[in-house]
Amino acid sequence: MTSINAGPTGRLRLAPSILAADFGSLADQVRSIDDETDWLHVDVMDGHFVPNVSIGPPVVASLRRYSARFFDCHLMMTEPGRYFGAFKAAGADGCTIHVEIGDTAALVAEARSLGLRVGLAANPDTPFSAVAPFLGQIDLLLLMTVFPGFGGQSFIGDVMDKVVQARHEIETQSVAVDLEVDGGIDERTAPLAVAAGANVLVAGSAIFSRPDPLAAARSLRLVASHA
Repeated sequence: MTSINAGPTGRLRLAPSILAADFGSLADQVRSIDDETDWLHVDVMDGHFVPNVSIGPPVVASLRRYSARFFDCHLMMTEPGRYFGAFKAAGADGCTIHVEIGDTAALVAEARSLGLRVGLAANPDTPFSAVAPFLGQIDLLLLMTVFPGFGGQSFIGDVMDKVVQARHEIETQSVAVDLEVDGGIDERTAPLAVAAGANVLVAGSAIFSRPDPLAAARSLRLVASHA
């Protein structure tokens, strides 16, 4: 199945995270929320950068047969560059790396050379100054609102100051960069994130842990769009 492109930068997007889905019926879960999915967020953890292991390119390739949505792959890895080609071949549309691992400019250029949309992520305790120099080189800035590694964590509200700062710089520099938040996003916190300047909302438990994931996604989009 051919994927769609990312769409216009800055538009409000909902990116359900499959980390919270039932992996025993992952394809069905993904298809069940398709009507309210803009991007599909794929959390990749290597057990080194974060204390957990999740999935890799084979799962991305399997899912691609069931979804034409933009695959937003968040690489929580110490050596993401080793796997850019595999994720691209598997059907990833964008790959996001963490600024904390270093060698950022080279990794961004490498991902770009493969035709991937490039994202840069920062943990809650990483200052905006660490990512600011790269705003003109990336397509997506992901500001984590939990410490990466496990789903279901509580939203860290202090990160909203950094979201405000990032939105200000994106607008001031007139760069085409989506501003994404990930962690503890639900009907209460989504409006806070949007009001601060985020336009891409990653939500896992708030969607897939509900009895009706599609209705949950629809409700989350509704409250976010009225922020």
